[in-house]
Formats: sequence, C-alpha cells, structure tokens
Amino acid sequence: MAIASKPEILVVDDEVAVRDSLAILLQASGYNVSVAVNGFDALLQLKRSVPAIVISDLNMPQMSGFEFLSVVRRRFPQIPVIAMSGAYHSEDGVPGGVIADAFYAKGHSNPGMLLGMVAGLIESSVAHAVDHGRESAPVWIPRNGKDSHGIPYIVLTCTDCLRSFPLSVTTEDLQKIQETACLFCPNTVRYIIDFSLSIASPRPDAEVAPVRGAIKVTARV
Repeated sequence: MAIASKPEILVVDDEVAVRDSLAILLQASGYNVSVAVNGFDALLQLKRSVPAIVISDLNMPQMSGFEFLSVVRRRFPQIPVIAMSGAYHSEDGVPGGVIADAFYAKGHSNPGMLLGMVAGLIESSVAHAVDHGRESAPVWIPRNGKDSHGIPYIVLTCTDCLRSFPLSVTTEDLQKIQETACLFCPNTVRYIIDFSLSIASPRPDAEVAPVRGAIKVTARV
C-alpha cells in the first residue's frame, strides 16, 4: 500500500542555493515542494495551487517578502506562513511588522528547527486560519514622498469602500501595524508603511536597535 505524501510547501527565495537546499531538506522529510524566485512569481503560483504552508525570504527584489506576506494574509488567510531572513536572530520571534506565523533565522537556526515549525503549523493550521479571519490583514503601503509643505504622506485605500485618501505622516514607527479610520465609511484600515529598505540581510555585527517610537498619522483633507 502506497504511503500518502505529505502536504505541499511553497518556498520563496531569490537565492538559488537557498531554494535548492530547502527543497532538498523538505523533500527528504516527505513533503512536496514548489519554489518561487520572488513575491510576484509566488503569487502566480498561488493562483494555480494553494500549498499547505508558505516559507518566504524577506529581502527579495521586485516584491519583497514583507509585502508578499501581507498580500498572502489578505488573499489566502487559510495558509500558515514562515518568514525567514538573515537580518534577525531566532530568539527575536516573529519580527515586528512581518505578517507571519513563525520565523526562521537564516544562519542562526538549525534545519531541524525549520522542520519542527512546518510540522507544528500543519498540525495547527485550522486554528491559525480562524485567528487570521478574526481581523483584517494590514495593507502594505509604499511611501509617497512629501506634500507641498514638505510633510511626508502616504495614500491609503479603504479595504471596504475602496476609496483612497491621503494621510500626513509626522513621525514614523517602523515595523508596526497601524490603524486609522476611513474618511468615507465606518471601516478601520490596518496598514504598515514600507520599511523593507531599512532591513539589512545578513544582519550586521554592530546592529542598531529597531525604532520603537510612536508614529503619529493625521488625515489630510
């Protein structure tokens, strides 16, 4: 009698060596593995097939893992995700602003830890799907520059009424999910301002503590 194969894992990383090594590790443990080179490639694959788990690097060209995982949470809330990067240590847990269920530190964690994360997330996938559905996923927002007064601003699109409105950003708290009321309907929009360019991978020896100050955002009308 044939033994049923384990669920499919989608590995997303722009480095060929990382993709190949993770694919070999996961396949050796009985999983079916598909790979993608960046966030756009991964989204195309998700249209064709929905895996049991997504494992994604954070620092990638074209569409970073930060943005990709935010899109996955909005469009595929049933999929547990593991973020991975060399810019953080494993003891940090899931870094702030990263929309993931677990975090694997490249170069700081052993392969057995990753396999344990995968097995644990598959076992608890139903509970994670319920948790993901309890609140709207944050939208990843690029910086739009400065207005005529030199004040930085962003443009949000409400996830309910789909109307867009600008917000003036007076101070920034990177790696933190923000909330603001829509100017047109009762919905509360959750969002993250793009901070991916401030994250270096691999992590430098003389690291700087992440900014944890408050961000204050005011509506521009």
